Amino acid sequence: MEIIGVIVAGIIIGLLGKFVAPGDKDNIPIWLTVLCGIGGVVIGWYIYDAAGGDTTSGVDWVRWAVAVAVAAVLVVIASTVTGRSKSRL
Repeated sequence: MEIIGVIVAGIIIGLLGKFVAPGDKDNIPIWLTVLCGIGGVVIGWYIYDAAGGDTTSGVDWVRWAVAVAVAAVLVVIASTVTGRSKSRL
């Protein structure tokens, strides 16, 4: 069940990361956005825990903000690496 939760969170976080990424980052496919979101969730949570993040009984908004920030960075990297362009000559 935990894997399904990470995938669902990855979809949402990936789309949020795409939204907050600087510039026009709509040139990557949705599956890559989802992978960036899943990576953002997993890496963001590890960064948060390594930085001494405290677990709470409710929603930990700082942990989710870190996950969105990491996903945004991954979206920018994926967009740069794939190099797809919207304009066709």
